[in-house]
Amino acid sequence: MKIIDKITLLLVIIGAINWLLIGLFKFNLVDTLFGTMSIISRIVYILVGISGLWCIKALFTTDE
Repeated sequence: MKIIDKITLLLVIIGAINWLLIGLFKFNLVDTLFGTMSIISRIVYILVGISGLWCIKALFTTDE
C-alpha cells in the first residue's frame, strides 16, 4: 500500500469517527478541536472529502 493510500485511509477513518460522534452524541470533534468553521476545521473537512474521493479508486483497483 502506498503512503498516499495510507494517509487518505486514515483521513477517511477520522471523518467516519467524527460522523459517528455527530450521529450518536451531536458532538462534532473537529469543531471542538479547531473551532466551528475555522480555517483549520475547513481544511480538515476538505482533506477528508478529497481522501474519500481518492479512496473510490480502491473499489476498482486489484492487488496483483
